Amino acid sequence: MTDFTDRQREIIDVSIQLISKGGIQELTIKNISKSIGISEPAIYRHFSNKMDILLGILSHFKNNTKSTLERITSYEISAVKRLESIFFSHFQQFTAKPAMAAVIFSEEIFQNDKRLSEEVFLIMKLHQDAISVIIEKGQKSGEIRSDIFKEQLSLIIMGTLRLIVTKWRLSSFSFDLEKEGANLWNSIKKLIVL
Repeated sequence: MTDFTDRQREIIDVSIQLISKGGIQELTIKNISKSIGISEPAIYRHFSNKMDILLGILSHFKNNTKSTLERITSYEISAVKRLESIFFSHFQQFTAKPAMAAVIFSEEIFQNDKRLSEEVFLIMKLHQDAISVIIEKGQKSGEIRSDIFKEQLSLIIMGTLRLIVTKWRLSSFSFDLEKEGANLWNSIKKLIVL
């Protein structure tokens, strides 16, 4: 599912909020309908069941990710600037929608269903592949160190981003994610740039 109706986007947004506030057990058709102010049968006109809503959340995030990565990789900027743009775009997205961080970085929500875990894996692979391609170009141009495999550098970047977002979420958003992200990026840059 790639194109969502306005109502489907509303259901996805409300579902993200419910999961963020109370965990996966809060995601019920009853709670969604109550939050939106429509009947439970009306929800089923847009999504067949809760699983379809969860797949919709992941599809929505994947679509946003693809769009962001395509936009950034099209820029005529250095490899390091591209990596920086990816890093900061995530911080901006999560700052704008903090509940999304709670959902996307909660494997326990997705690990018990093969379709969900495969979708999360594809999102992670999408990120790692895009970052690896950028790193490889930077290594070939002499901009990024080449004594560490591109796959390892991409995992370092992705893992660091994930950890700081998780820390921010678990601290009840107690610090400025974009500011701390900028400090973190400056440290990563020192590690990867020649």
